[in-house]
Amino acid sequence: MILCQISDLHIKAAGKKSYKVVDTAESLRRCIAQVNQLKQRPDAVVFTGDLVDFGLPEEYAMLRSLLAPLSVPYYLLPGNHDERQALREAFPEHAYLQQGGERIEYVIDGHPLRIVALDTVIPRSSNGELAPASMVWLDRVLSEQPQRPTVIVMHHPPFTTGIGHMDDIGLANPQLLEEVVRRHPQVERVLCGHLHRPITTRFGGTIASTCPGVSHQVVLDLDLQAASQFVMEPPGFQLHLWDERAGLISHTAYVGEFDGPYPFYDGDNLID
Repeated sequence: MILCQISDLHIKAAGKKSYKVVDTAESLRRCIAQVNQLKQRPDAVVFTGDLVDFGLPEEYAMLRSLLAPLSVPYYLLPGNHDERQALREAFPEHAYLQQGGERIEYVIDGHPLRIVALDTVIPRSSNGELAPASMVWLDRVLSEQPQRPTVIVMHHPPFTTGIGHMDDIGLANPQLLEEVVRRHPQVERVLCGHLHRPITTRFGGTIASTCPGVSHQVVLDLDLQAASQFVMEPPGFQLHLWDERAGLISHTAYVGEFDGPYPFYDGDNLID
């Protein structure tokens, strides 16, 4: 199975740019076109939050139109820029969005790799938080199928990144998740967004990671007092390949047209 992860779209109403700089709609269009043209077609795409910029119905309408060309099934998850009810209303046919009561939390069982989504949103806040009730639910869900390889998807990462201004708006209670994940070795990965950079670390006996933004990237500055800034590095997405023998293997891809591909060999000879 190949699971594609796209994160931090920040879609605005038609014609508007994020922070007056970033054409997020065009960036997503190019990303969707590239995913559709991949030689190995993903089995599904998961969008790990900050789908739109202000949680407005007109932004979700724009998002819906931009996602229409996507040729594989996809699953949506809110981030701190999203509004749960507006998201649900914009995608009424996505029944999984109704699974979690107030929070958008769900299980997708129709693929070789099980997908469990957690909601970290605090309304009208950039910070994230896990609900204790969600951890009870997660423990039960994971206990139901202990042999099924599983990924947990969420917006705010449950770890410190060293990018100070982003850690200041991080997840308040990651220890709750760590306690649950450590009890369930079938969790292959905790896949997150929010950071607009690819970052990987150990967590709860497994690996937790973040995906680059498909809109813009946060400046890579590990000074804890660094300014809150973004940079127009290439947008990106990730492909997570599940292999029964090797486990979950993750690749980062960049959106754009680049020179190549060029051969390494001319026949049997290395090109010098």
